[in-house]
Order: sequence, then C-alpha cells, then structure tokens
Amino acid sequence: MKRNLQSVATFAPNSPFSENQLRWMIFNASTNGLREANALVRVRRRVYIDVDAFDVWIESQNAQAAA
Repeated sequence: MKRNLQSVATFAPNSPFSENQLRWMIFNASTNGLREANALVRVRRRVYIDVDAFDVWIESQNAQAAA
C-alpha cells in the first residue's frame, strides 16, 4: 500500500490553504472529521497529510455545505 504523504510545510504551497490554516484544521481534526477521514498520519511529533484522503475530505465538506 503506497500513500501519498506530505508534510504540512510541503503540502501548503500546492494547496489553496496556508500552512496556518492547515495546522488549525489538524488541531481540530477530532471535531471536523479530518481524523475520521484518515487524512492524517502522525509519526512521533510530525504530522503528514495523506493528499488523496485530504482531497476526498475536502469534497465531502463541499457536498455538506451545498446540501
């Protein structure tokens, strides 16, 4: 199983979100559904974003807002 993992600092420049916005989302992952989407991987103190799972989570957020 190969996952597309990126650090927050690497992911931020290629996304519409700033690094601070991403860190806020990660901080609130247990309440915003990001943890349940399995979009985060924690290795010791580092947090990596699973790019594919994050994209699915963003699309689900967009679908909820449209409903």
